[in-house]
Amino acid sequence: MNDQILRYTLHERVMHWAAGLTYLYLLAGGLAFYAPQLFWLTVFLGGGATARFWHPWAGLIFVGVTAWMHSAWQADMRFTPADRQWMKEVSKYIENKDDEVPPAGRFNAGQKEFYWVMFVGAIGLLLSGVVLWFPEYVPRSLGWLRQAAVIVHEVSALITIGAFIIHVYMGVFMVPGGIQAIVHGSVPAQWARKNHRLWFDRVTGGPSARE
Repeated sequence: MNDQILRYTLHERVMHWAAGLTYLYLLAGGLAFYAPQLFWLTVFLGGGATARFWHPWAGLIFVGVTAWMHSAWQADMRFTPADRQWMKEVSKYIENKDDEVPPAGRFNAGQKEFYWVMFVGAIGLLLSGVVLWFPEYVPRSLGWLRQAAVIVHEVSALITIGAFIIHVYMGVFMVPGGIQAIVHGSVPAQWARKNHRLWFDRVTGGPSARE
């Protein structure tokens, strides 16, 4: 079974890499501003003043790309009974016991969880970021709002950073062939059948699609 199956269209790949690269830019700048020990990262961003100026604009681009991604993938990211079954056996997935993992759709439950963490995190970063971007427009009577914005921004950043690291680790090291899909778009039919059986059956008219 050496045939190739289209997993991601060019549109989806551009969307994914735009989100990933803008997030990395924001991550570098955010860490530099958060911890003095990491301020050296601004050297790669054009200097402190330049990084500070472009950080919120890059944030808007990231949120825009996230919205673009949501318009394309929201239907695929809905949780199903198959996802709940997959989560019950997630330990088998972590232990690389692929033959014992319940079949998954186009995206497994772990990928869907990552998607929703990043989606909600982007909203938290946007709302808190706007307050931090224009603090002069926040009345003194709402001083608590600025403090809350700092906390929300930091918490949203830390949660998305953790999710992003896990996503990259899983895609590059834990699922052989995963990075190929988002780079080239197509995957071997055997890989699709092994890792996303329900999706494979749907696009090929296999047993699950006929049930």
